[in-house]
Amino acid sequence: MDVQSGSYYWPSTFKDAPKYSPLDKDISCDVLIVGGGTAGAQSAYYLADTGLEVVVIEKEIIGLGSSATNTCLLQYSGDKMFTDLIHSFGDDYITRHLQLCQHAIDEIEKASQEIAFDADFTRRDTLYYVSEQKDLESLQKECRWLQERGAPVEWVSEKWIRNHYSFSRLGAIYSKNDAEMNPYVFTHGLFSYVHKRGVKVYEHTGMVGEHYENQQPVIRTNTGHSIHAKTVVYAAGYECMEIKTEKKARFESTYTMTTAPVASFTGWYKQTLLWETARPYIYMRTTPDNRIIIGGLDETIDDAEERDQKMIHKRDLLVKELNARFPDITVEPEFFAAAFYGGMVDGLPMIGSYKEYPNSYFLLGYGDNGTVYNMLLAKIIRDSIVGENDDLSLYLPHRPMKMKKLYK
Repeated sequence: MDVQSGSYYWPSTFKDAPKYSPLDKDISCDVLIVGGGTAGAQSAYYLADTGLEVVVIEKEIIGLGSSATNTCLLQYSGDKMFTDLIHSFGDDYITRHLQLCQHAIDEIEKASQEIAFDADFTRRDTLYYVSEQKDLESLQKECRWLQERGAPVEWVSEKWIRNHYSFSRLGAIYSKNDAEMNPYVFTHGLFSYVHKRGVKVYEHTGMVGEHYENQQPVIRTNTGHSIHAKTVVYAAGYECMEIKTEKKARFESTYTMTTAPVASFTGWYKQTLLWETARPYIYMRTTPDNRIIIGGLDETIDDAEERDQKMIHKRDLLVKELNARFPDITVEPEFFAAAFYGGMVDGLPMIGSYKEYPNSYFLLGYGDNGTVYNMLLAKIIRDSIVGENDDLSLYLPHRPMKMKKLYK
């Protein structure tokens, strides 16, 4: 899958990233992780201290897949409102999902403090604003639901927004305890952390096939060697679909632009994370070196060539969207990219578990909160490998719908 193209900001922030050698012999392990991006790194982080022998393979270079284009807004609210999700899954179910997403952000913060590299993890507030009049009532309902479950949110008025930002909207949910981060440094930091704890990491080592011996996976690699594993965790992002197609996954094309450093953030209260109720929506954040990252303008395009043909046009539209919100900030686009973006049709991420892939897990943290979802799912998978986890059933392909009174 041609996941992305363009120019990428994050790798420019960490030019001396660690390198890893290709696999040069047949090996055995307890757990094999396929994928050297953020999801693979988060999986390795949770497994590193279990006493299991863990191996990671990456077909190209660590961190240069989707991790390089990840805008890394770390939020517990997602593309589909919680109040919409409860119609499919029930209130208790989605309340638990909210709690797990909040905990995952805390876990990311903890991990960022343990690694040797500074991933610039920063807590940020979020302004989730009404795009059109028709969205006002549903967003207010979402705010009340979150408040009833103890989420640190409040409703802010049109006047409040106008007094704090250089634009005006009908209203918004103002959330606290979200965050932002450099996903590329975080990924390399986690791999360095786990490598020092005995996890074997191999770059330029791609999976080219698999078979099973007494239900145990045997992975063949492009280096001509095999890996015998007791368990495999497929954490290859959207490329997992090349191994096993999941019918609930959907893909679109999305676009991002990163500016050159700006002189100030005039009209941008506390440099909050920004997104909106419009679909497709625009989202924005800032960086420690005073850049602005803006993304969105998604389209239902699944052809990479067609996606890339629109990249320059989309870059210019994103500049216009930014200027419309912050007319007093002068910006110059420096990095811009096009990428495939995945989600699940029912609005929740997934842990794929399939009969034809015994002793294997597919970490499918698809959605606008990919980094958060990956952390959540990686922990559940770790717990399931070493024992059990009561939350696993929430994220399996055939997850129970309308599960009532799941938790006391």
